[in-house]
Amino acid sequence: MTEKKGETSRRLIDVTLDESTIVRWSNDVDHERRVAIFDLLEHNLFDPVIALPDDYEGPFRLHLRVEEGRLLFELSDEAGNFLESFRLPLTPFRRIIRDYFTVCDSYFQAIKTASTSQIEAIDMGRRGLHNDGSALLMERLHDKVRVDQNTARRLFTLICVLHIRG
Repeated sequence: MTEKKGETSRRLIDVTLDESTIVRWSNDVDHERRVAIFDLLEHNLFDPVIALPDDYEGPFRLHLRVEEGRLLFELSDEAGNFLESFRLPLTPFRRIIRDYFTVCDSYFQAIKTASTSQIEAIDMGRRGLHNDGSALLMERLHDKVRVDQNTARRLFTLICVLHIRG
C-alpha cells in the first residue's frame, strides 16, 4: 500500500473483541485471533467515510462485538475517547462464515491424515472463502470506512472469531 499524506493517521492502533459473548476459544482460535490482530496493527488502512467529531482523522481504536445480529464497530480516538459507532447486518455474511468454518474443520482434519495435495486443495478452498468474505466486508463497509484488502481479510478473520460458540 502506498501511503498518501495524512494516511499514516488513518489506521488502527488497537483492536479488541467483545469476549462476553464468547463461550470458549481453543488455543488454535486464540492463536488465529492474536495473529490477525498483530498483522492488522502492523499494516492497515482504516479511513472512516462517516462524519467524526472535530473531523478526527485518526489513528483509531476499534472494538468489535456482535449485538442483535449485527456487527458493531465502536471507534475511539488514540486516547480512548469514544468517537462513533456503526453497525453492519451479519445476515449477508452467514453463508460465507458457515462455509468457511466447514472448510476450516475439513482442513484441520486433513492435516492429520490426508496427502499434501488434498491438504493444499482444501486450503485453496479455505483461502477462496476468506477472500469472498473479505470482498463482501469491503463492499458492506464502503459507505462507512475505507479499508484495503489486507485490512478486510484480517477483520473478516476477527468476525469469524466472534462467531465461534465453543
